Amino acid sequence: MAAVDVRGLRKSYGGQEAVRGITFALAEGEVFCLLGPNGAGKTTTIEILEGYRTRDAGDVSVLGLDPQRRDRALRERIGVVLQHSESWANVTVTETLRIFAGYYRRPRDVDEVVALVGLDAKRDARVKTLSGGQKRRLDLALALVGDPDLIFLDEPTTGFDPQARRNAWELVRGLRALGKTILLTTHYLDEAQQLADRVAVLRDGVIVSEGTPSELMASSRTEIRYRENGAVKVIATDEPTRLLHELTSRAVAEGRELEELEVRRSSLEDVYLDLLDDTPE
Repeated sequence: MAAVDVRGLRKSYGGQEAVRGITFALAEGEVFCLLGPNGAGKTTTIEILEGYRTRDAGDVSVLGLDPQRRDRALRERIGVVLQHSESWANVTVTETLRIFAGYYRRPRDVDEVVALVGLDAKRDARVKTLSGGQKRRLDLALALVGDPDLIFLDEPTTGFDPQARRNAWELVRGLRALGKTILLTTHYLDEAQQLADRVAVLRDGVIVSEGTPSELMASSRTEIRYRENGAVKVIATDEPTRLLHELTSRAVAEGRELEELEVRRSSLEDVYLDLLDDTPE
């Protein structure tokens, strides 16, 4: 059974359809990433799966249950990092986690969670004294303290410095190694490329592409760049090996170098931007 199964999901606001019949599924232990610009329908989709918002149509199963029913059995098995959240300003990091741990029957050890998200040095600090990045780490800790089977990470590294982002990536990899299922949204395409087993690109409430990052990148063309007679040549090709052989063989035969030779495969960000630009006529 899939950890998350979504079929024909629809949601409208005041006659404007935000999610238009999307279908996707997450396998247990998978990191699945929803990509898309603001207004594409990502947050609406996540909130429906979390049980915070009702759907207009479609079938949704989260850990075998309908999130719209808000069963406690489901709430205890999911962890959520929202885009924006506020904790009690005058309570310390450890106190906040202990309060939240009390909501669960089998929570993780609070000290272990504090260490896991890198807040050891701030364990006794009041929440109001934390930096933006430290507050996001606390959000992540709150999502983990119940030891959930499924974790929703809605732009979890917003406000993180580069080192904190890399630490968060290692944490996500560690959670996957423990068998946790993770649904991630992010605006950092390198983050999706590094972490996701599969990605789905949303545009205007519709999934326009889905697959592993490698599959999506393989669908794009490779660019070969070099300088010839002072001019930069750029050739896009589906057969880079053959083309590179032809170019280098000709250069060797003519006794010259291919100056500034570069073979560039499209990144996930390139593919993503192409998908967003590929608007229908």
